[in-house]
Amino acid sequence: MALRGKALWPGVVGTAVLVWWGARGVAAAPRVADTTGVGAKVRTGDVVFQTSGSRQSKAIQVATHSPLSHVGLVEVTQEGVFVVEAVQPVKRTPFEKWKARGVKGRLLVLRPTGVEASAKERVVAEAKRHLGKPYDALFGWGDEAMYCSELVRKAYAAGAGVEYGKMEKLGTLDVAGLQREISERYRGPMPVDLELVTPASLAADSRLEVVHSDFPKAR
Repeated sequence: MALRGKALWPGVVGTAVLVWWGARGVAAAPRVADTTGVGAKVRTGDVVFQTSGSRQSKAIQVATHSPLSHVGLVEVTQEGVFVVEAVQPVKRTPFEKWKARGVKGRLLVLRPTGVEASAKERVVAEAKRHLGKPYDALFGWGDEAMYCSELVRKAYAAGAGVEYGKMEKLGTLDVAGLQREISERYRGPMPVDLELVTPASLAADSRLEVVHSDFPKAR
């Protein structure tokens, strides 16, 4: 996830091989890397969630009452399906590798409604502008570093003019039992007024429709 500002917390496609069969002598269309299962369902711009195996994942789950602790954006290309994600550093990860990295390989795939494909391409391009930037372990809102849900929200805001999820103050989350960890990360008092967006908040946005879910209680 990304509890921004600090604290604790810290897609994809596949398309089965597409071949156009035509009259003899007609060349086959470019082939996309073979992907089955969930990877065959995803499209560019889909928002994918998982339970991360990172050290801060449990804290994010506790604070948000959700198993969704990491999120990224799907990009489907002729070379295969990828997830643009804010980890250390912000990078583009093959979908199947991204999926396998999550706890038990479980995923939630959400798709924005009312957003044209061309806008989703812009969204992914916006996210890729941040490739190589460091992960923002303090969950700040500046662009010099990124945390996962920040990257997704900002990319859609810039590329499609839509802001998913809602900004919340750290102190309004269930952080009562996490004060020690948070204070250690910030090397001081908990920044209760720090505003951030979490994976759970993104997943709760009704403008995102479910394409696939291994988390029936989460959405």
